[in-house]
Amino acid sequence: MSGGQLPRVVVLSTGGTIAGRGDSAMSLSEYKAGSLKGEQLVEAVPELKQFARVSVEQVGNIGSSNMTTAVWRTLAERINTLFAEDAGVAGIVITHGTSTLEETAYFLNLTVKHDRPVVLVGAQRPATALSADGPLNLVNAVRTAASADSRGRGALVVLNDEINAARDVTKSNTYRAETFRSGELGFLGYVDQDKVAYYRSPGKRHTVNSEFDLRAISVLPAVEIVYSSVESNAPLIVEALQSAGVRGIVFAATGAGSLSDREKEVVKKSVAASRGTVFVRSTRVANGRVLGRADFDQLGIVAADNLSPQKARILLMLALATTGDVATIRRMFTEY
Repeated sequence: MSGGQLPRVVVLSTGGTIAGRGDSAMSLSEYKAGSLKGEQLVEAVPELKQFARVSVEQVGNIGSSNMTTAVWRTLAERINTLFAEDAGVAGIVITHGTSTLEETAYFLNLTVKHDRPVVLVGAQRPATALSADGPLNLVNAVRTAASADSRGRGALVVLNDEINAARDVTKSNTYRAETFRSGELGFLGYVDQDKVAYYRSPGKRHTVNSEFDLRAISVLPAVEIVYSSVESNAPLIVEALQSAGVRGIVFAATGAGSLSDREKEVVKKSVAASRGTVFVRSTRVANGRVLGRADFDQLGIVAADNLSPQKARILLMLALATTGDVATIRRMFTEY
C-alpha cells in the first residue's frame, strides 16, 4: 500500500522509561524517565511508516510514578475529541511509563466513549540502553492500533509482542521485559511478524458500553487503599483517612478478601456513625475473585470480584462520582 492508504494513528506521549535517557548503553536502571519527546521516539523508528501514518501530540513528559488524575482526564478528553471529530483516525497509541500504566489503561477503559482502539505502550529499558525494548514495542503498539481487529476490545496494553486487556493486566516484574501479565486469565493475543492475532475478547463492560461520562463528572472523589497485614494498624489509618475527607476506601485484604476483627470493627463504627464512607474488599493475592459474603455485605462492604486494589480504587472513584448508593456500586463492581 502507498503511504496515503495506510491507516492513521495518533501517538499521545506522556513520558516514562520508553522516553528515558541514561548516561551510557549500560545504564539500565539509572536513567531519567521522560527525557525524550514523542516526536523523537517516532522519528527514531522509521519502520513505523510501513504500517501507519503517525502523528504525535505531547501530553506530558513524566515518570509514571508521577501520573495524576488530571493527566488521565486530559488523555480521555483528548481521545474522545479525536475520535468524535476525525473518522480517519484508526486508533490511538499512548506512550507511558510502566509503573502505573495499568491504572491509566483501566481509567481509559472506563471513560473513552468509542470502540476504536486505544493502545498503551511502554518499555522496561530506556531508549539509550543496549537492547532497548521501546522501539519494537512502539511498532507493535501502532500495528495493534491500526488493526481493524482491535476495535471493540477496550483499552489495550502492548509490550513484549503480547496484547493484554486493560482490566486484567498488571505489572508483575520490576525489570524483566515480559513484566505485563494478565494472571490466570491470560493475554488477548500476539503481535507477530505476519499479523496482529487475537484469540479472545474482554467480557466486562468498557468504553462504548460504559456508563461513566467525564462530561458529567467535575471532580473525582478521594479514594484510598488500605493494605492488610498481620497486626496492621488499619483501623487508625481508616480513621485518619476519613478525617481527611476520603469518600471511599479499598482494602487490599488478605486471602479471599478477609478482614481482621479490628478492620471489621472500624467499618462497623463508620456505619454506626453514618460517616458515608464506601468500603470495598479487594485482595493482595495476585489471582482469584473476592466474593460477596453475608457478614461483609450486611456492613455494606462491596466485593471487588477479581479487580486488583489499584483498579478497584479507580472504579470506586468513578462510581462515587455518579452515585452514593451501595447497591448501585455493588452492581457496578459486578459489571465492570
